[in-house]
Amino acid sequence: MNEVKFDRSIRELTRKINEVKETADNLDGSKISGNVHDLQEKAKRLEEDYYLKGDRWMKVEISRHEKRPQMLDYISHIFDGFLELKGDRAYSDDRAVIGGLSKFEGIGVMLIGNHKGRGLKERLERNFGMPHPEGYRKAIRLMRLAERFGLPLITMIDTPGAYPGVEAEKRGQSEAIASCMYTMMRLKVPIISVVLGEGGSGGALALGISDRVLVMENANYSVVSPEACASILWKDRKMKRKAAEALKSTAKDNLENWLIDDIVTEPLGGAHRSHKEAADALYGVLKKHFAEIIAMDLHELLEQRYGRFRAIGVFTSK
Repeated sequence: MNEVKFDRSIRELTRKINEVKETADNLDGSKISGNVHDLQEKAKRLEEDYYLKGDRWMKVEISRHEKRPQMLDYISHIFDGFLELKGDRAYSDDRAVIGGLSKFEGIGVMLIGNHKGRGLKERLERNFGMPHPEGYRKAIRLMRLAERFGLPLITMIDTPGAYPGVEAEKRGQSEAIASCMYTMMRLKVPIISVVLGEGGSGGALALGISDRVLVMENANYSVVSPEACASILWKDRKMKRKAAEALKSTAKDNLENWLIDDIVTEPLGGAHRSHKEAADALYGVLKKHFAEIIAMDLHELLEQRYGRFRAIGVFTSK
């Protein structure tokens, strides 16, 4: 989880400019201060050009930034309280998946999503946000609980994919993912999904069958990671940048391909630069779509949910 190299360079450049400015102020160097101001403006334009015109691989790097806000960060900024509910009632509690009760705009909701954690210890505890089968089965249990009490469901996706280990496969990983998708498709409550960072493979789609899919500006939502794609197509993970371009998995790409409903704007350079700004932006977009879907007739909502996923893809026949 390394920082984007340009991000470090800009931060270092800004630090040096501020040091020179402080020296100029102490010496009453008005001419130096003017030159420093020009440098600051050039640095700002350079940063804007880089982030606004950057390639798709840069977006992947930002989506994985170690300081990027995660599910619990957004919950603390946007929602009113959170009561976590644990366990799948069959095997164990998977800490890669968090779920529980909260309130949004004064209405009770069920929150379910991925949390990667910070620092090596927590990341290991949460398996770097990669769920095991029991994580998806916990999600299913909470989805059915939401349906029972008529609570709208909000899912937050941030995972490189479901855990691919042998033990997960032995416990029925593919069945758990399929059951999660099946449950969401038929769930009789409004559903919104938000892709916070990485939205990788079926592990992400398992929490993404919803009435509205929102994606943070620098998040990625794809059937496979660029590295895995490169390994499959070119037998070389170093071709990841080329794979990222081919996958077209950015928020903008997904919106253009009718796979998502809205993009949540992030601070320049990424959500990690200001958790509050990112949370405020998500709150505004979430509030808009939440109001729309909870006002809809349930039968119509389910019909539209089914129709939107049936319509995905382009087909031709001879």
